[in-house]
Amino acid sequence: MDDNKDIYDEEINSQENSQEENQNNSEEKTENLTPEKSPEDLLAEEKDRYIRLFAEFENYKKRTVKERNEFFQYAHQEMMISMLGILDDFERALKEISKNGNEADLKGVELIYQKFKNKLTEKGLKPIEVNAGDAFNVDLHEAITSIPAPSEDLKGKIVDVVETGYQLHDRVIRFAKVVTGN
Repeated sequence: MDDNKDIYDEEINSQENSQEENQNNSEEKTENLTPEKSPEDLLAEEKDRYIRLFAEFENYKKRTVKERNEFFQYAHQEMMISMLGILDDFERALKEISKNGNEADLKGVELIYQKFKNKLTEKGLKPIEVNAGDAFNVDLHEAITSIPAPSEDLKGKIVDVVETGYQLHDRVIRFAKVVTGN
């Protein structure tokens, strides 16, 4: 029995020794896989991280300034859209007064109309210039109907302008309503 115990003890010792060797080998492998970085490498990494963070922050600042400027530029867009109806009414009134022939009324209304239009223009409102015969542009025009073209050169082009379109700075806030020829 003592012989069996000795053999058993030797076997356990050999297993323990092999486990220690495996641990030592794995520690050596681990050490070889992650070598320590030199202070210059660490400094270069931190400098690169700092430069990237700084660039990201600069981009953030530029983006927020741009968004803020755009917000203030188009903040009164809803008010401008509501004023377009009044501008249209002024234009209709001028046409009717000019038909009836009262010169004093026409001059008075025209002065008020010009003053109102100039104030809106100061704030960035621009009419979209459209004439009969211009090419139809879906970015600026809205075709409300299509009629047979009075001449061959007006096919696929604007025949009449029903309502003036407007832009606020570079953004279209109301499309010009036009009649196209087919």
